[in-house]
Amino acid sequence: MFTLNPQSSTPLVLQIVAGFRTAIDDGELRSGSKAPSIRQFAHAHNVSVFTVVDAYDRLVAQGYFASRPHSGFFVKQRPSSVAELPGHGPNFSFDSMWYLRRIFENRALRMKPGCGWLPGDWLFQDGVRRGLRSLAADDVDVGGYGEPKGYPPLRKLVRDLLAEQEISVTSEQVLLTQGSSQAMDLVARRLVRPGDAVLVDDPGYPNLLFSLRFLGARLIGVPRIPSGYDLVALERLVIEEQPKVFFTQPRLQSPTGSIAQLAHLHRVMQLADKHDFLVVENDIYADLDPEPRPSLASLDQLNRVIYISSFSKTISPNIRVGYLAANPDLLEDLAQLKMISGLTSSEFSERLAHGALTDGRCRKHVKGLRERLAKAHVDAASRLLDVGFEIFCEPKAGIFLWARHPAVADSAELAYKAAEQDILLGPGHLFSPDLQTSPWLRFNVIFCDEPALFAFLQAQCQAP
Repeated sequence: MFTLNPQSSTPLVLQIVAGFRTAIDDGELRSGSKAPSIRQFAHAHNVSVFTVVDAYDRLVAQGYFASRPHSGFFVKQRPSSVAELPGHGPNFSFDSMWYLRRIFENRALRMKPGCGWLPGDWLFQDGVRRGLRSLAADDVDVGGYGEPKGYPPLRKLVRDLLAEQEISVTSEQVLLTQGSSQAMDLVARRLVRPGDAVLVDDPGYPNLLFSLRFLGARLIGVPRIPSGYDLVALERLVIEEQPKVFFTQPRLQSPTGSIAQLAHLHRVMQLADKHDFLVVENDIYADLDPEPRPSLASLDQLNRVIYISSFSKTISPNIRVGYLAANPDLLEDLAQLKMISGLTSSEFSERLAHGALTDGRCRKHVKGLRERLAKAHVDAASRLLDVGFEIFCEPKAGIFLWARHPAVADSAELAYKAAEQDILLGPGHLFSPDLQTSPWLRFNVIFCDEPALFAFLQAQCQAP
């Protein structure tokens, strides 16, 4: 059918995609015919199974293949007009969500240094259990939907927590959501229209980037540096692109771990005021920061800033409780959109979160969590440096380190090889606004304690 060239500068996954596309466009493979199975193709061409998985899923995304459960992949009926093809539309950009589902979030792999979560024994399990017992003993109304903005006592508690960060709000300016992901989705759907220029961190948060692409936004990456933002690039992009909104994570940013300095926060708000754009601040790692710091929201007091956070990193991600705070008019719009798209959020989960947060042992748990993370950072950084990695910055807080090795040009290829060894890595292209090949990798410091991981990295990163 076609051959692959391992010596080519074109990655193997792109060679496979191009080969099948040509065969289909030329009529060599007809509509409805079955493609070789992933394992058959991998064996026949001596390539990684994960490379073929990625290629086949890109072909699904581009409208060339259809996936049928338990049957395999089949050539899809082709539209009559090239303009109708998913890969040829004006706003199309391939997204790696299929890769995210199959590999990046694959909890079946034994070692998970590329994951984005905390292990269960690092979370507030005892507090959640006590909260569950308390709820079981209470006469909780299970017949209603709850308040549109969320459980009132928890909204008041969030108000008080924000006051500790010098963000002044009323409880009516707080909207509880099903995790920070729903909060970001609501804000994106309220603010973004197809074709809008939207600033995002580069590198940034994959799920947000996918959501914005799905809405048809033009993603404009603002380069991150260890001290925050490349301010020269930021100002140039603002002037050239006239963005509608800037989605950013100033503190303990994923994937870099960087923390924006106060001067950088001030400059962001100066540019927002001058050029009239909104700022969405994702601050989900605030509780993991041992230092009290100003936020964009504390500088702006929610005039232009929409503030998002959650309790997933300190209590439990399973209870799916997050929140956003915004100016009153915008908050009412977002509350209405929340009701339209999914009615209320779970009052049961919100009561559970409230019980855990008001548990007298919660603050001690968070303090201990910060201390454990600081030690894990030191240990992981030392091991990565020993193997020859360059580390973007060392915050000694939060969950992530962003690192690259001079012998690795494409971290995705390393991730494929790692998956075959039962290791989950976080390759850099997943965090790129334009999905560019990247040598960088995101490491979760909690899961960087296995000698087998560093033995693998040492073997793969040796100079040829």
